[in-house]
Parts: sequence; structure tokens; C-alpha cells
Amino acid sequence: MKRPVIGILALQGSVQEHRQALESVGSVEVLEVKTPSALALADGLILPGGESTTIAKLLCGFGLSDPLRERILKGMPVWGTCAGMILLAKEIVGEPAHLNVMDVTVRRNAYGRQIDSFSCVQSISAFSREPIPLVFIRAPWIEWAGEGVEVLCRVGGKIVAARQENMLATSFHPELTDNLCVHRYFAEMTQRAAMGTSLIQS
Repeated sequence: MKRPVIGILALQGSVQEHRQALESVGSVEVLEVKTPSALALADGLILPGGESTTIAKLLCGFGLSDPLRERILKGMPVWGTCAGMILLAKEIVGEPAHLNVMDVTVRRNAYGRQIDSFSCVQSISAFSREPIPLVFIRAPWIEWAGEGVEVLCRVGGKIVAARQENMLATSFHPELTDNLCVHRYFAEMTQRAAMGTSLIQS
């Protein structure tokens, strides 16, 4: 069976950390995406953490914004971590939306400045039977989620992980830990999509 190709948007942010995690998962091919032609080769895509406004400007500058939005709306699996979550949101508190595809309202830098970054351990049944480490760095949270959005995790009452069909979003950075369960989950999402089977797990 052909291994699915997971792209990592490689314009800015934690690209190499995601690459290392995916290579450790071992069931996918990894592709750094900087052009529309590279995007066309990807079966799924990770939008990494970084600076969301900068990444959004680079998406437009590299001619990726419209083709990426089109691929997502056609069902390509996409996973946004931290800044990637912000890019996916249909609404950002106090700012215009970017890709405008996921039915959530997100607040940028919700936990405060860099000095307010923190980590914790939390059980997220969608990803693992065991508690996993969560790393938050100037992280957003989801203030509102539409009816079609499945809330996967809350921390302190705030939504920090959610899924809507082919779209996965996490406020935290799994790529900055040694735990691979979220990368495995996304690899399975991408494999299911490549095989034409349901993206919604029972």
C-alpha cells in the first residue's frame, strides 16, 4: 500500500519539529510545502505553530492561500497547531479571518505573553488511552465552536483541541514533546482520506 504524503507548510514556524515527529511515526512520506505544485502532491497538510499573521502574509505571497483553502474545502485533511489553528478559524477575536474554513472562533495569545507559556498533562481519549503532555506557547484557545465541531479537549474550561470533519486543530504543540500520538492520529486521518474511507472515527 502506498504511504500517504503529509505536507508541512514550510514558510515559517516549527517545521523541522513536525518533520522529525512524522518521520518517527514512519507510516507516511513527508513533504515540505512552499509552492502550489508541492501542495498538489500532499494527501494531508500540517499548518505549524509560528506567527499566524506572518504565515498568512506568506501564504498570499507564495500563491498558496486560495489553492490551500480549495483543497481543505474539498476534503484534504489538515491539522493546525497553535498558529495553524488561528489560520483555520472562520473568526478571530478582533481580527479578520485568514483561511476561513473551520467553524470556530479563536482568541490569539489567549494565555498571555511568551513568559506565560506553560505545559501540563491531560487525557485526550481521541488521541491516546494514556495522559499526554501538552505544551502551550503564546497559545490561542477556541472561544466558540459550531455544531459540526467535535470538542476533543478543554484545559481550564477552554477548548484547546477540536475536529471538524477533515480539519484538526490544537492550541498546543505535540511536536515539541516526545509523544507521537497526535501525529499518529493525523497520519491515520490522512490514510483514511487517501483510501476514500470515512474521515469521522466511530
